[in-house]
Amino acid sequence: MLSIITAKEAAGLIRDTDTLIVGGNGGTGAAEAILEALEQRFISGQGPHNLTLINITGVGAVTEKGLCHLAHEGLIARVIGGNFGLQVPFMRLVRDELIDAYNFPQGVMSQLCRAMAAKHPGVLTHVGLNTYMDPRQDGGRMNKRTTAPLVDLLELHGQSWLLYRVPNPPDVAIIRGTSADEDGYISMEHEGTTREDLSIAQAVHNAGGTVICQVKRIVKRGSIHPQMVKIPGFLIDHVVLEPEQMQTYGTTYDPARCGETRVPVAMITPDPLTERRVIARRAAFELRPRDVVNLGVGISAMIPNVAAEEGISDLITLTVESGVVGGVPGHAREFGTAINPRVILDQAYQFDFYDGGGLSCAFLSFAEVDEAGNVNVTRFGERRDGSGGFIDITQNAKRLIFSGTMTGGKFDIGVENGRLSIRRDGAFRKFVPQVGQISFSATLAAQRGQHVSYVTERAVFELENGSVTLTEIAPGARLEEDILAHMGFKPRISPHLKDMDPRIFRSGPMGIAQSFNALPARPRKVA
Repeated sequence: MLSIITAKEAAGLIRDTDTLIVGGNGGTGAAEAILEALEQRFISGQGPHNLTLINITGVGAVTEKGLCHLAHEGLIARVIGGNFGLQVPFMRLVRDELIDAYNFPQGVMSQLCRAMAAKHPGVLTHVGLNTYMDPRQDGGRMNKRTTAPLVDLLELHGQSWLLYRVPNPPDVAIIRGTSADEDGYISMEHEGTTREDLSIAQAVHNAGGTVICQVKRIVKRGSIHPQMVKIPGFLIDHVVLEPEQMQTYGTTYDPARCGETRVPVAMITPDPLTERRVIARRAAFELRPRDVVNLGVGISAMIPNVAAEEGISDLITLTVESGVVGGVPGHAREFGTAINPRVILDQAYQFDFYDGGGLSCAFLSFAEVDEAGNVNVTRFGERRDGSGGFIDITQNAKRLIFSGTMTGGKFDIGVENGRLSIRRDGAFRKFVPQVGQISFSATLAAQRGQHVSYVTERAVFELENGSVTLTEIAPGARLEEDILAHMGFKPRISPHLKDMDPRIFRSGPMGIAQSFNALPARPRKVA
């Protein structure tokens, strides 16, 4: 008999010091009603206290919702998570040394769910070597109070590997689906991602814990097609019915995000021509026919909008680490989903492909770049974002394009008459002598033969022979005043320094589709 309980009753099942694993990915898949009820229970003084939280990646709408509900001192004692960037209030607990905090790569976190289900000791992988995941650096620890090691460096067959240990068995899982039949069989037909909810349910069930699933509706026993069932009913202990469940934090329900319908790409409105779109447009010039591409958060997530405007979306395959393949990925509150996806995989399978070197190229953001070409996106200033899928992707994609504004903070930069207009610059340098934390190792990239670029609104740099080299400059930008004066090191300046393509700074399509098909496809193996 299916146990249907309220969100408040679900929150009441979580006890002091429990290990809680929460599903969800970016702007989608969170059991919002249960998380909100858990927060209200804690605020009212009923507990629970000192939980260990496991989250596979960031879940929230930056300053609200998702795991922001759990950002209370005393509620969480320890976190093992893939990312914290979409739950800014939660970062405070990490930054202010109020909780023990571990950050593992998103792919590793996803694969750890399978390892927990099978009661394996952990995930053995090359992902994270030479970065802050490596125990020779921080071992994935995000603050000073976190001391216990959870990552081991091993030598096998003449190679170095990292073993990410399985955490303590989880006591409670909070996951989400669309429909539950009368026996608890769960389908996800309205979900934009399927995540690793099956593995989470298996792991908690096999550990003797409690699996709680939030759904939109209850349907007749056996009425869900078996190929649509994502989680067997015997893994589900309780169901919370939430008819108002939103598909993402920005969309109540869009059938084009779950494959129910397809919409014409022409219906996608181009983003306005800001400094961020300038960067996305220049980055899009690095695409090649038949590329299989990953897109990160931030500016990189704007590239699909450029590809749609240029009419080349169908000539490449865009992917998101959440498991979405094809279509036009969303950003902001829709990040993790896509309009017109061709396939929605469980996330761990997507990372199997990424970790094995399947990506042709990847577009990601940067917070800091140093003289050697290392990148930091994980711990800087007041931020404690963690890696998400950044490390899995950057260590394995054949071609890397890092995107970001030249400076940080409040600035006033626009595009006028086909030229960049820098009216006021940001106060913070992003190009620094040495990054605060190594999220991407330029040395390792050179060893693996990866081609690396850094794209800003006013300049493009390449990683050449271990040096950051200036190769392009925007019309309207001055070399000394607008570029070199805002860098903490002097880059090598290419003898072939040229202007960025002027089409980037003009409204309307750039017309790159005309020459796109003539470009050679990228080879499968790195030279």
